[in-house]
Amino acid sequence: MRTACFTSFALSYLPRARVMALSLARAHPDWERWALLVDRAPPGHEADFADFHHVVPVESLSIPRRRHWLFKHDLIEACTAAKGRMLEHLLELGVERVVYLDPDIVVFAPLASVLAEMARASLVLTPHQTAPATSPQAAIDNERGSMTTGIFNLGFLAVRNDAQGRAFAAWWAARLHEACYDDRPAGLFTDQKYVDLAPALFGGVSILRDPGCNVASWNLDHRPLEFTQEGVLTAAGAPVSFFHFTKVGGAGDAMIERYAGENPVPFELLAWYRRALAAAAVPALDGLPWAYGHFTDFTPIPHAARLAWRAHPELWGRFDDPFAAGPGSFAAWLMEPR
Repeated sequence: MRTACFTSFALSYLPRARVMALSLARAHPDWERWALLVDRAPPGHEADFADFHHVVPVESLSIPRRRHWLFKHDLIEACTAAKGRMLEHLLELGVERVVYLDPDIVVFAPLASVLAEMARASLVLTPHQTAPATSPQAAIDNERGSMTTGIFNLGFLAVRNDAQGRAFAAWWAARLHEACYDDRPAGLFTDQKYVDLAPALFGGVSILRDPGCNVASWNLDHRPLEFTQEGVLTAAGAPVSFFHFTKVGGAGDAMIERYAGENPVPFELLAWYRRALAAAAVPALDGLPWAYGHFTDFTPIPHAARLAWRAHPELWGRFDDPFAAGPGSFAAWLMEPR
């Protein structure tokens, strides 16, 4: 059965994406590996995508008025907003099973439980938590966090190419096209909060409770990590299929440290991941700005400009390219006194 796994990222995340792709190739060498690139490398800064079978630039997707649409989003919003259309694209190509993995995920073993669920389900989701928090602090960090950002972690998603799977993809892509923002007061958290509705709106939704799938800082309090005598990484006694190294190098480190306690295994895992990222580094891309993070004169786009662009869709007919700079541009309009 043809299976495609895709990830979505900007060039700053290419080392993570390479580590993910290499790990996936070891576990599932027969799966197609697709990269959705929400970025552009400037001339003379070529990126190495040899670990992927296919690379799809975001501007090649069927998105109406792509540059107008891209301008609405910051980097994370754009990388998540494009996931819905990419899912539709792969289903339209006739791929029978589509799996999404965040670029900061590492696959440690075949996704056997995912494949078992996909044999009967149209959509497979993994909750952030599958057991009650073990402390008041964990309830604040993890349970309340899920109530804010979404019950299911969208670093993983699996969709079968059947009527329910296609219906979900069309609905999700439409919602992400309309509003994929980190706007928690409005009840939005990029692509993730929408999927809280999926079990109510669609049939064939499987909630995967395998403790070895999507192990991360937000569930380590009830998924302690260990190595067996044979060297197999386990979480709560189950073999780890994939681990989500979210925000490693930042807040993710602190959360893993908080819930590791005296267990050395999470720290060994973090040290290994840092070495893997260093080995996958692309020095030619170090320090490059995001292609959609600045105007054409390389002035950074302030977040307020993106908010104004969202709030005034009538401007879309007035400015051919919101990224342009100079007289008569949206950037110049922003500077006019009002």
